[in-house]
Formats: sequence, C-alpha cells, structure tokens
Amino acid sequence: MKNILFVINTLGVGGAERALLELLDTLDSGTCTIDLYVLLGRGELMAQVPEHVRLLNGGVDSGSVQDAAGRRMLAAAVASSFFRNGNWAGKLGSVLRALPPMLRRRRLRLDKLLWRVVSDGAVRPEREYDTAVAWIEGGAAYFVADYVRAKKKLAVVHIDYEKSGYTRAMDQNCWAQFQKIFLVSEEIREPFLRVYPECRDRVQELPNLVNQEKIRHRAQEPGGFADGYSGMRLLSVGRLTYQKAFEIAIDAMKLLKDAGYQARWYVLGEGDLRGKLERKIAALGLEKDFVLLGAVENPYPYYAQADIYIHATRFEGRSIAIQEAQTLGCPIVASDVSGNRIQIVQNQDGLLCSLEPGAIAQSIGVLLSDDTRRKRLGRAAMAKQTATQKEIVKLLEF
Repeated sequence: MKNILFVINTLGVGGAERALLELLDTLDSGTCTIDLYVLLGRGELMAQVPEHVRLLNGGVDSGSVQDAAGRRMLAAAVASSFFRNGNWAGKLGSVLRALPPMLRRRRLRLDKLLWRVVSDGAVRPEREYDTAVAWIEGGAAYFVADYVRAKKKLAVVHIDYEKSGYTRAMDQNCWAQFQKIFLVSEEIREPFLRVYPECRDRVQELPNLVNQEKIRHRAQEPGGFADGYSGMRLLSVGRLTYQKAFEIAIDAMKLLKDAGYQARWYVLGEGDLRGKLERKIAALGLEKDFVLLGAVENPYPYYAQADIYIHATRFEGRSIAIQEAQTLGCPIVASDVSGNRIQIVQNQDGLLCSLEPGAIAQSIGVLLSDDTRRKRLGRAAMAKQTATQKEIVKLLEF
C-alpha cells in the first residue's frame, strides 16, 4: 500500500484549501495511506479533514488565520519557528536575500517573506513517503522540497507566479526538487515558466476538483443573509488582501449608489486589510452599502441568495469561488485578468470588465437593470461543468 503526504500552509477558508479537502475526501484509503501536515496548524476548515486522513499536527486549531487573533498566532508561530531546528543565521539570511527584490518592486509581502523561516522551523516527519505533495506554493513547497523524504515529490501552483510576489531569491531553487509541477490552469503556465523556464518539461495542468453536488446540497443548509435587506444583493468571496482588490470594489459601490442603484454589496472573507477597507467604507459613507461579513465555514447559502456575484481581482490562477458561484446559478461580473477569463465566456455566462471602478460599476449596473439578461447569464453559469473525479488520475498516475 502506497503512503502519501500532503502539505499545505494553513486550512483557512480559501479555494486551494477547499480543493485539497475535496481531493482528500475522494482518495481511496483502501489503496493508500494518507497523511496531512498543515504547516501552521490552524484554519477554519481543520475540522473538515476526512476521518481516513491522518493529521500530523499535534493539535487542531480551527481559528481564523486572517483575523487579528490569527495574525497574532502567526507571529508567534514565526517566532517559534525561528528558534526551532537551529540554523538561526541561515533563516535570517534567507529573509535578507529575499527582501531586496521585494523592495525594488515596492511591494513588501511579509507573509511570503517569512514562509522560508516557517518551513525551516517546522516539525519534520520521520517516515519516508512514496509520494509527497506540496499543495500550495510558499511554505508548503519549501518544506516538501527540503525536509520531506519521499521517492517522488509533486507540487501544485494556484496563482499567477509573476504577479503574486514570489521570487527566485525567495524560493532558493525549491522547484528543482519536484518531479512534476501541476498548475491549476493553462493561464498561469507562461507566467510560471518565465520565472522558471527550466521547469517546462515538468509542468502539467490540473484543474481543481469541485464537487457540485455537495455545493448544491450545502447551499440548502441554514444560513445566509440575516439583515432583512429586501433589495438586490451583490456578493464577493475572498480574503481581504491586495490580490482581491476590494478597495476598487468599494469605489465601484460608491458609483452605483451615486447613480441611484438600490443594492447592497457583501464580502465573505477576512484578511489583514480589513482595517484599511473599513476606514475607506466609512470615509465614503457606505457603512450600510458595502458590508464585510468576515469568513464563514459554509458560504454556499450566501451564493444561492445573491443576485449577482462579483470577482474583481488583480490576478487569479483558477478561482474556485467563481466555480462555486456558477454551480449555484449566479450571474457573474469579473475582472478580465488571468484565471478569470478562462472561466467566463463574455456575455454568455457572465461579464468581464477592466479592473476599474467605473467599468465594474457599469457592468453591475447593466445586470441590475436587466432582469432577463441577469437570469439568462445565471442559467448558463449553472449549466457549466467543473472538473470531475477523473482529474485526479493526472495526479495519481504519476
């Protein structure tokens, strides 16, 4: 019987995390033993790890990794990682080597900068595995590359590598350790290969596994909007981070309100930009119009109750949030960027627009004003099929 290890950074509420849990639930425990190591041991989805999967973390912490308490925990984890396993000078050196490229780009990303420290200071597994899978870039990839003994090592990349903030100095040649690198969409192949052209023969597409039947079932569970609002509801799902561009969404909501549209925009997600976004919302007088609901374990009732789903992001790999919205029949407005454009056919099952407040507001306004068109796009979105269980053959056959 084969033994497989999966490693992921956290199990917070996110697309890559949900996709991993779906895959783990699908794998046959009768043909392989499955271990899971969550690098930081925390996340709202920790309780959803399937029973047949052995969790290597000593304890289970189902708290958020994005709220204030989660950020304090992450800071403590980084500090303990710095002292665990020794090599303090090496850990500090990795930070100092990765810092200059970030400063040149004028984008300091502490989360990415410190993944090397976390991976170097993580508890290392004693056993050797037949296969080890780094399910996400950053800490998980570094950990599997450097500290897991396995006959074969695989990795999965979920983002546009050029735009995400990762650099060769930060990665320290980790990708050379993987026999196969799976990308969640063809759109992110060339951005990755422009950074790592030597990996061209080892990359392959592997769409995320999304269980549409389960999503539709969970959408019927209790939950969803509870504010009694009777107007049109707009919904976005995503972490409150630079990538998701919610500051632009707030400006778009202001334009909609000034134009007289009766709608309320809700966001499911948490992140380190909450304070900044709340201040912008207050400054524009949108406290009742743009509502940050935080992260929820089951977002599907919200999708089902929303009139329009909006995914106006700076970059994507392949958005599971878009797939979830399509599954539940949401007409979609999305920014015309990598990842989004491969999931939406313009004016067939959604609208693509530039990532500008005016363009976003105009596209939303078109759907708010045209009930027939909105319903037509929603029906077409619901008819789309996501990747099936057959997709995992690409992972397992290797």
